[in-house]
Amino acid sequence: MGTVSSDMGDYWKALLFFEKAHKIYENALPANHSSLAMSYTNLGSVYHDIGDYTASLKALQTAFLILQKALKEDKLDASVTYIWLGRVYRSMKDYAKALEYFEKCLAIFQKVLQEKHPHLAILYTAIGDVHRLMGDYEKALLFHRKALDIQETGQGNPLKCAATYTNIGETYREMKNYSTALTYFQKALQIREDKLPKNHPHLAEIYHNLAKLYLATEEYSMAMKNIQQAIDIGHKHLSSTHPHLLNYKNTFEEIQNKL
Repeated sequence: MGTVSSDMGDYWKALLFFEKAHKIYENALPANHSSLAMSYTNLGSVYHDIGDYTASLKALQTAFLILQKALKEDKLDASVTYIWLGRVYRSMKDYAKALEYFEKCLAIFQKVLQEKHPHLAILYTAIGDVHRLMGDYEKALLFHRKALDIQETGQGNPLKCAATYTNIGETYREMKNYSTALTYFQKALQIREDKLPKNHPHLAEIYHNLAKLYLATEEYSMAMKNIQQAIDIGHKHLSSTHPHLLNYKNTFEEIQNKL
């Protein structure tokens, strides 16, 4: 139930379910059981999504310590924890740490998964996004293309492909190749509008990306339309202090100053 709620964008409900499950695991399992590590990872993932990166990091580090004690730190069980640690460090702007954990995950995937497994695509685009944030756009695009080589064959979840399209769009936007960026954002938006509930937080993210693009191309009315959509969704699903909502409001102010 926690995973379903999280996928639907209802992060607070997901947290409630994960906390209930975690209490059961704590009472029933030994302290170094790998299922307890997965429970901490679930908590860490939803803390990340609600914007509490400190709580997320604490839960994920606890999961990592359990996996070490259970001698599973290099097994597939650990890969989910590593990828979430990478995501949290990325959100906290510690890009070197993010890459460290993504590369730990990659080492496991390359040992146990087929070359074109959908999980590898998710990881490739995550690595690519960190390289974008570090300003290495060519390396970013290299990893995103590796992801698309897998995802555009129809393997895996279309929403994961939408995430790759979004990351590619952001890379091209920062490279000032706005027409190509728009093409990828529109691909991502079409998938997300087809597959997600109307007010899902992932829709807010793509509206924000579009708003930043239209701001850069001086299409201020389109920028304002998209940022208002992002903020409306953010108010429905995110706390007032969530980093994403704060970013949306900052972009709104930038656009408003141009009108």
